[in-house]
Amino acid sequence: MSEARWYVVHTYSGYENKVKANIEKTIENRHLQDQILQVQVPMEDVSEIKNGVKKNVSRKLFPGYVLLNMIMNDETWFVVRNTRGVTGFVGPGSKPVPLTFEEIEALGFRLEEKVVVDLEVGDEVVVIGGAWKDTTGIVQAVNEQKQMLTLTVDMFGRETPVEISFAEVRKTE
Repeated sequence: MSEARWYVVHTYSGYENKVKANIEKTIENRHLQDQILQVQVPMEDVSEIKNGVKKNVSRKLFPGYVLLNMIMNDETWFVVRNTRGVTGFVGPGSKPVPLTFEEIEALGFRLEEKVVVDLEVGDEVVVIGGAWKDTTGIVQAVNEQKQMLTLTVDMFGRETPVEISFAEVRKTE
């Protein structure tokens, strides 16, 4: 399985949020959550003074661009490239070029270190943080890419699936 990387797509000016929404809808419809992990329109908070009044506003850091954390393959390229409002990937010709680690850090994205867990389907774990703290559950699925586990927990007498970050669980002894 390929590693997910950050790519940049160029959009019509003013269409960044619409492109983000359209891509997210396509991800959901085509079940590509494990291949297109994040769609970002980087924003920055700035102070503007208009008519003598200072206001804090959010504005796009890169107007006309949307960032995607995705695994590049024919299907994901096609889906993104054919999204209404996308004019193309950033890169020479039609070949998308992923951002380097340094470029991603310079953008202020926190690249969490990948956590490797020694858990597998069927293991019993206890949640050590978050809303489900102190709950025990059985691992149903391990998603290395998203760094998430799917657990079944007992809620109101029913087995309920819950997604929890690797960092929030530990194996029961």
